Amino acid sequence: MRAMRYKRIMLKLGGQALAGPSGFGIDPAVAEGVAEQIKRVRDREVQIAIVIGAGNIWRGIDGISRGMERATADYMGMLATVMNSMALQDALERAGVATRVQTAIEMRAVAEPYIRRRAIRHLEKGRVVIFGAGTGNPYFTTDTASALRAMEIDAEVLLKATDVDGVYDDDPRVNPSAKRFERMDYIEALNLGVKVMDSTAVSLCMDNELPIIVFKLEQPQSIERVLMGENIGTVVSH
Repeated sequence: MRAMRYKRIMLKLGGQALAGPSGFGIDPAVAEGVAEQIKRVRDREVQIAIVIGAGNIWRGIDGISRGMERATADYMGMLATVMNSMALQDALERAGVATRVQTAIEMRAVAEPYIRRRAIRHLEKGRVVIFGAGTGNPYFTTDTASALRAMEIDAEVLLKATDVDGVYDDDPRVNPSAKRFERMDYIEALNLGVKVMDSTAVSLCMDNELPIIVFKLEQPQSIERVLMGENIGTVVSH
């Protein structure tokens, strides 16, 4: 069996990773499948931190389009990420994986407050750490939160799991002739305006030389395959 290329990773999941066929809500069976993938990687002594989005519960852009204040819509999204974090924590712990949820907005009854040194200690003890509530500030996406937390915990790579198998020069679901990139520079990604990750997150990774791997989350072992170096996504780096 091939060795893992990284020992500490940040995994960014969209909220849809926990949803069923409808794309909304939390499907316990789907959450269990994601948890099993994470367990396989953790069992190979990889330290795993996770940030998960909220698109399966709340899309702030829908509220904003109806006149909702941006900050209010963003805070609602942060709360939704905590619900997803708790659901994934439950699935992981039922699979036998010790997991901690830390939140940028304090809610001590359900999760730990985010403390960098404590998060690193959990990782060193083999626990999976899920960061909820984004950065704790409106106007920042969970992509940016994942990049920020990755820097803080000294992750070696940011894995961005999506519903497409990498970065394309056009939407492959609309244009079957769209070209997939195997590798690209941060500047290329910014100039191309890739939709899989926002520019603030890409810029933060560029400034701190953190590689990004964009791949499609598929059962049963796509995360493991990425970490073994298989060419199933797009690597964004210098």
